[in-house]
Amino acid sequence: MYRTHTCGELRATQINETVTLSGWVQKSRDKGFMIWVDLRDRYGITQLIFDEERTPVEMMEKAKTLGREFVIQVTGKVIERESKNTAIPTGEIEILVEKLDILNQSLTPPFTIEDKTDGGEDLRMKYRYLDIRRNQVRNNLIFRHKVSMEVRKYLSDQGFVDVETPYLIKSTPEGARDFVVPSRMNEGQFYALPQSPQTFKQLLMVGGMDKYFQIVKCFRDEDLRADRQPEFTQIDCEMAFVEQEDILKTFEGLTRYLLKEIKGVAIEKFSRMTYDEAMKRYGNDKPDIRFGMEFGELNEVAQHKDFKVFNDAQLVVGIAVPGGASYTRKEIDALIDWVKRPQVGALGMVYVKCNEDGTFKSSVDKFYSEEDLAKWAEKTGAKAGDLICVLSGETTKVRAQLSAFRMEMATRLGLRKSNEFAPLWVVDFPLLEWDEETQRFHAMHHPFTSPKPGQMELLKTNPGAVKANAYDLVLNGNEIGGGSIRIHDREVQEKMFDYLGFTPEEAKAQFGFLMEAFQYGAPPHGGIAFGLDRLVAILGGQETIRDFIAFPKNNSGRDIMIDAPAPIDKAQLEELHLKINL
Repeated sequence: MYRTHTCGELRATQINETVTLSGWVQKSRDKGFMIWVDLRDRYGITQLIFDEERTPVEMMEKAKTLGREFVIQVTGKVIERESKNTAIPTGEIEILVEKLDILNQSLTPPFTIEDKTDGGEDLRMKYRYLDIRRNQVRNNLIFRHKVSMEVRKYLSDQGFVDVETPYLIKSTPEGARDFVVPSRMNEGQFYALPQSPQTFKQLLMVGGMDKYFQIVKCFRDEDLRADRQPEFTQIDCEMAFVEQEDILKTFEGLTRYLLKEIKGVAIEKFSRMTYDEAMKRYGNDKPDIRFGMEFGELNEVAQHKDFKVFNDAQLVVGIAVPGGASYTRKEIDALIDWVKRPQVGALGMVYVKCNEDGTFKSSVDKFYSEEDLAKWAEKTGAKAGDLICVLSGETTKVRAQLSAFRMEMATRLGLRKSNEFAPLWVVDFPLLEWDEETQRFHAMHHPFTSPKPGQMELLKTNPGAVKANAYDLVLNGNEIGGGSIRIHDREVQEKMFDYLGFTPEEAKAQFGFLMEAFQYGAPPHGGIAFGLDRLVAILGGQETIRDFIAFPKNNSGRDIMIDAPAPIDKAQLEELHLKINL
């Protein structure tokens, strides 16, 4: 038996018991006549004591050889600790060691295995198995497990059935790029790793499963952003005989349950907002509604003066920064420099100070009167003491720029509190979006999304105006889930493929199996997928998903621990009928 107790288990009630513990040496303090060792495992830390009066000489010498991260087993008596440590649960006791076995030695770790480590991110990712020993990373993984188990419990209790779907599927050119897998047995042919189990869960509805879910790994070979992984995990769900309202109510229930069980937070209200409203009020389709600073459109009160910058703009729009009137000119210039960064892309920013005495001071005073600026304040909801910040330009770009600035200011002002949660449904997305590169419309979500009832015919005359029967669940400015009511009629699905530019042959080659299935009594159905990595990070009070993934990739999509991706052996290439010029 390697242990009778864990290193976080023993208390004063067990004084005088003889116990056996196993774990890693956190640190050792050698005072010559006495040695203290902190022994660590997943459950906590217990202090060990060796002293020359009560410990045999040979064991004292052995204890002196212990280094950080040595794996050891000790047997000894639980005694009262003279200098108690109230910071840890085991701080009232220590183990007077009677037997010491070194199970494995360790090299000196490349960084300290402590909460505040001296290791940079790349170094810790290279030695991720050591990083997992730190409380923060280990607790994040345990937290992820807890969220996953609560998801399974809730959905199972609601009658959902966990069904596995294939990982080796057929590649499709729509959407993001697939990771492809060559088939050794079928020369020149390839599988793809799934970006989503979308078509399979629809086929499960055709098969009569009624309520399906799966916590499933998905893959996208796309350009990576700072906090995106090439492989990610979804809570994937589908339901038959449902309308949009049924889906929203079911997954409001899941979100409420998780917030209550995991965070102890009761949420009653789930706000709803159309896509168009979200873009107009916040500049993006996943707004953080925990704070104000809503957009105020200023075209009618800022154009038709002598200020050419505004007169030439499609959109003039501003926000009121609370308390910003107290900013110095240097501080405001720093904000202007921030929006001019390449990542944001604004050409400049106009500002107005709303003084406490009711007057206004702006960077465009020679073009606008106090009366004009008062109208700006009214449009943006600015109060005395606020700073109105205004951007202008092409509508889509300027909304994105001001949205980024709004989030930055909210962060600086401490308005994005990790212990506050504000869920929001965004609905009525455009069904299609225009792609300048291909000069045609593409599905904004995927080609199986149904248009809103009564809008199918509008595809012929004004496809850009058609709304999708789709919805996203947003939490604290992050999209945590998205889905739609699906097309379940073969003829309607064929029309959709036609509108999206598929020839009948292409549609049949790629999705013929699905359209064939629709001929055998496909029920009305819809679903949603939550991003588990993102959901866990938000519930954990953080926004970096890598912290909640056991073995994440870096920003370049590489696993620097195992050095992947990597070349493969020439013989493997030949076996797969692949030729690569190296």
